[in-house]
Amino acid sequence: MKNLGKIFGGLAVFALILLTTHNAAFAQDAATAAPAAAPAIDTGATAWMLVSTLLVLMMTIPGLALFYGGMVHKESVLATLMQSFVCTTLVTVLWMIYGYSAIFTEHSGFIGGLSKFMLAGVGIGSTSGTAPALIPETVYIMFQLTFGIITCALIFGSIATRVKFSSAIVFVALWFTAVYIPVAHWVWGPKGMLGGTGIDGYKGLLGFGAMLDFAGGTVVHINAGIAGLVAAIVLGKRKGFGQDEMAPPYNIVFSVIGASLLWVGWFGFNAGSAVAANGNAGMAMLVTHVAAAVASLSWMGAEWLTKGKPSVIGIISGAVAGLVAITPASGFVDFQGSLVIGFVAGVICYYACNLKFKFGFDDSLDVFGVHCTGGIIGALLTGILAVKEIGGIDGSFAQFLAQCEGVICTIVYCGVMSFVILKVVDIIMGLRVDQQAEHAGLDLHLHGDVVYS
Repeated sequence: MKNLGKIFGGLAVFALILLTTHNAAFAQDAATAAPAAAPAIDTGATAWMLVSTLLVLMMTIPGLALFYGGMVHKESVLATLMQSFVCTTLVTVLWMIYGYSAIFTEHSGFIGGLSKFMLAGVGIGSTSGTAPALIPETVYIMFQLTFGIITCALIFGSIATRVKFSSAIVFVALWFTAVYIPVAHWVWGPKGMLGGTGIDGYKGLLGFGAMLDFAGGTVVHINAGIAGLVAAIVLGKRKGFGQDEMAPPYNIVFSVIGASLLWVGWFGFNAGSAVAANGNAGMAMLVTHVAAAVASLSWMGAEWLTKGKPSVIGIISGAVAGLVAITPASGFVDFQGSLVIGFVAGVICYYACNLKFKFGFDDSLDVFGVHCTGGIIGALLTGILAVKEIGGIDGSFAQFLAQCEGVICTIVYCGVMSFVILKVVDIIMGLRVDQQAEHAGLDLHLHGDVVYS
């Protein structure tokens, strides 16, 4: 019995050693075989980007819709609101089918590819960004969509009250495809030809460097402003343009509400472009607010000096001009830079809006004067006022030239392509409503609706 006890004891010890060894080996094999854990989503950044997306969407509906709608005459208010709304719906569909892929996948410096056509490969686990600030790719898709929406909607401010709705839809589809997508890829897409992403040490097309455009001064505002100018020229002037017989704005209160929504929404536009809840987003928010305030005051001062009274439309237009101008710079400049950009934008955009009377182009709601001019001011001053501690690069003469290169490329390409698209649509469908409809208003003629009060 004594020997038997020793035998059982030895067997127990052996079994324990064997079990321990097996478990250790199993654990090692399991650790080796187990797939690496997926990178963790940054919930703080994701929450901020969800909010930013909503803010930027609010800029178009209802912000821009009200801003524009309040400044046209009563009989075309609904048609003007409709233009912003249809841009939201149409661009959304085109974006999901091919727009996102053609901008944010790699193919060439001119345009992206179709590897994510119909959002192929995008699922609940897809991520965007770089660790640790990873967000779901679906959120990034939605955020960038809102930029495409407002860019297309902005154009119609130049031709409000005189464009056919059917032609407007076709124009948006073609322009978004042939103009917005390439320009956005040049600036923000993988290895885009004006800088894009993923090209370390890229020197740009002419060797001056990559263009800086934090949130869309070129992609959104210069692009839309040039398209609006070309559209205004192609469609021609409204009857009574520049004369006292022009119909008064329907409701300036609507425009003030719209401008206020734009101002608040712009924090998502600029601070959201940091794609993280961090110090860059905080600085972008600060300089955005300062530039809007300063531009509003400088526009008001310029108007007060020249006309004797500061108008309500003037002060809200000045705020928008400051918001536009700070957009490309918001991730690169400090408080002092925002003061300069805001002041310059307010004064120059005020005088730029009066150029239409001197040169005879009917830019109805001053898309060229505010958005194109403000976008150019902001893009060029970014090259001078950038601070390395904020955006990783200091302003310099070489960077200023890189900014000039990007501005010129955008103006030329957008101007030529917009003209071609407009002429093609005009030949096939006609762009402008007839004189009777224009005089009576577009609401009843195009949509069968009227505003009763």
